[in-house]
Amino acid sequence: MSGPLAGIRVVEFAGLGPTPFAAMMLADLGAEVLRIDRHRAEAFGGGDERDDFLNRGRPSIATDLKSAEGKALAITAASRADILIEGFRPGVMERLGLGPDPMLAANPRLIYARMTGWGQSGPMTHKAGHDINYLSMTGGLSLIGPFDGPPVPPINYVANFGGGGMLLVVGALAALVERGVSGRGQIVDAAMVDGASLLATQIFAWTAMGRWRPGRGGNLLDGSAYFYRCYRTADDKFVAVGALEPQFHAELIRGVGLDPADFADHLDPACWPHRNAQLEAIFATRDRAAWIAHFAAFDACLSPVLSPEEATRHPANVARGVHVTVAGALQPAPAPRFDRTPSALPTPPVRSGEGGAERLRAWGIAPAKSR
Repeated sequence: MSGPLAGIRVVEFAGLGPTPFAAMMLADLGAEVLRIDRHRAEAFGGGDERDDFLNRGRPSIATDLKSAEGKALAITAASRADILIEGFRPGVMERLGLGPDPMLAANPRLIYARMTGWGQSGPMTHKAGHDINYLSMTGGLSLIGPFDGPPVPPINYVANFGGGGMLLVVGALAALVERGVSGRGQIVDAAMVDGASLLATQIFAWTAMGRWRPGRGGNLLDGSAYFYRCYRTADDKFVAVGALEPQFHAELIRGVGLDPADFADHLDPACWPHRNAQLEAIFATRDRAAWIAHFAAFDACLSPVLSPEEATRHPANVARGVHVTVAGALQPAPAPRFDRTPSALPTPPVRSGEGGAERLRAWGIAPAKSR
C-alpha cells in the first residue's frame, strides 16, 4: 500500500452512498480497508458490482452478521483495525451485538465512525431519508433552482457525499490524530444533516452581514446575477460564467464586446434582469466551442459546461490527471495529492466476498472464519 494512510487498517460494514464513499477515500489514501458485506443477490439498483467505483481499492468478505460465526469474525477484524465505519440506522449494530461497547472492549484504540442521516440522537434519528431530505431540512435546498419553480436537488453531491462521506472521513482522521495523544479510541457521530448544515456556514454568515437576501433571487451565487450563471450557446450547449470580482467582471464585459464603464453598478440587483437578457442574446450568437476559443484571451472565469464524458476528455483535466483508468474503466482519480506519500492507482471493485481472505490472513486472522 502507498499513500499517507499506509499501515492504517479499516473495517467497513458495507452500506450505500456516503459510507462506501468514505471507505473509498480512506483506501485511496493508502489505508488497508476490509469491506464486510452481507449476503445479497445483487447490487442495489442492479448492475455489475465490479463497475461500482465506490467500492474500489478494497477486498470483501461476505458473511451473515446475525450468525455467531459472522459476529465473531467482525469483532476479531475490528480488534485488529484502527477505524470501523458503519452506516446503519441507529441501534442496528447494537442489536447485532456489534455496537461500540463490545468493539471498544475488544479494541480500546478503535475509532468507531458512524454514518447516519439524522444522527445518533434527536427526534428524527430513526426516520428514513436521503440527500434531498437532509438538504431540505438545513435550508440549503430552498436556495437552489429557478426563481419561478420548485427547488432543484443537486443530485446527491451535497448532503450525501460532501456533508456525509467527507464529514465522516474528517471525523475519523481527527479522532485518529487525537488517539496519538491519548492512546484511546472514541465514537464519531457523523450525520448528513449536520454536514449539510455545516456547508451552509457562509450563507448564514452573509445573511447576518446583510449580504444575502432571503429566498431565491437577487443574490450573487443563486443564478440571479448576470455575471454568475450559465448561458445557452448557439449549438444548444452552455458556458458557465463566474466573474464575481471587478477585474474578472470587466474582462467578461470586454469579452462580449461591451464597455465595462457602462456596467460599473454590476453589484446592484436592480440591473441584473435587463443585463441577463442582454447577455443571453449575445451568447446565443455563437456555439460553445467558439466562445471558449474567443475567451481564451480573457481572464473572465468562463468555462464550458461539460458532461461527465466530455470532462474526461478535456485537455486541462487530462493534463492534470483528474481521471484515471483502472482495469480499463475511466473514473475520478484519488484526491488530494501528496508529494512524499502519493496515493497509488486504486484497484478495481470486486464482487461481494472476493479477496477478503488474503486481507484477513495479512491481519493474522484465519481465512477459514470467513466465507
